[in-house]
Amino acid sequence: MKKNRKEKEPTSLSAELLSQVVAKGMQDKKAQNIVIMDMRHVKQAMADFFVICTGGSDTQLDAIADSIEKEVVEIGNEKPWHREGMQNREWILLDYVNVIAHVFKKTKRDFFALEELWADAKITQVASDN
Repeated sequence: MKKNRKEKEPTSLSAELLSQVVAKGMQDKKAQNIVIMDMRHVKQAMADFFVICTGGSDTQLDAIADSIEKEVVEIGNEKPWHREGMQNREWILLDYVNVIAHVFKKTKRDFFALEELWADAKITQVASDN
């Protein structure tokens, strides 16, 4: 029987370190506009951190998601608890319980505007390697 979100044990990495590992996976595949949102002081937040980026194509979104998973396995020996969007490739979500990675196409990122929706979060821009 699948555990619900509240029953799932968080990864062995601290949420802060895991968010940085996720961002590194994004950087490795030249994701654009990478941000880490610290949600720890935001009421009703479902995770400690959101890590958000934009990719330019279906292929790049797949590559970014794969890179995130590879980095997290190498550093923390963890796989995502849940993943969504792998079929339509407009918004891929990798849920590590305390950290959620969001890999967007630009139009979907603009439409959902998570940074505005969760404006109470502390947002840190991550330098891109491109």
